[in-house]
Amino acid sequence: MRSIDDDIRELSPWFHNLHLPDGSETAPDHFLGDFPSFKWLEIASSIPDDLTGWSALDIGCNAGFYSFELARRGARVLGIDCDPHYLDQARWAAGQYGLEDLVDFRQMQVYDLARLTGKFDLVLFMGVFYHLRYPMLALDIVAQKSAGMMLFQTVTLPGREVAGQSDFLLNERDALLEKGWPKLAFIEDRFAGDPTNWWIANHAGVEALLRSAGMRITGHPGDEVYLCEPDPEKPSCMATWNRAEYLSATQAEKEDL
Repeated sequence: MRSIDDDIRELSPWFHNLHLPDGSETAPDHFLGDFPSFKWLEIASSIPDDLTGWSALDIGCNAGFYSFELARRGARVLGIDCDPHYLDQARWAAGQYGLEDLVDFRQMQVYDLARLTGKFDLVLFMGVFYHLRYPMLALDIVAQKSAGMMLFQTVTLPGREVAGQSDFLLNERDALLEKGWPKLAFIEDRFAGDPTNWWIANHAGVEALLRSAGMRITGHPGDEVYLCEPDPEKPSCMATWNRAEYLSATQAEKEDL
């Protein structure tokens, strides 16, 4: 008779160590430890215990760990990933947890969200940003799909300095060299052995990018984690005077706002 352990082996390798109802684990020897359980512990208290009636989006859902945690709290969750291997794992695990009616897993790029109608009450955009070749476009798209809370996480450069910004003249570029000026370091080849690690921002850069996308930062619940919400007082230029550029880049329809 086929066992759960047989399924786990067949679906390997796993990047999420899921703790299944029968006590099995999908990646008990994960090189990061009990991942992503320890990351969830950092952010769990920032998310309401009761998400009944909420719509949630899990970007880069992998095997679905975060999607399942949100579904357990009552949310209806869309988990997206570009890798069919991880989506196979997530769909199998949804059956093990009995959460098939609350989670929907789709093979999508983050950029495809621009052509998806509607918005989400809760968005998890964690561990994805630095893997994106076109990061600001992706963040603009995700921000346009955020109706309420967003948890954003990305790898950052050391330090948390933030330099003041103003409108400098063309020949006053020394300010750009200040330690806390918003920056993104571009990785031409690979970082940590991964050719999809393209960008590493400093702390000031992450905050500036989020504000530019029309998000207000409300907290830092975990290491390199930013809790955000739409800022109606400072909307993104992608939703106002520069809307035409967003529509050209995404081919999104105006009625999808």
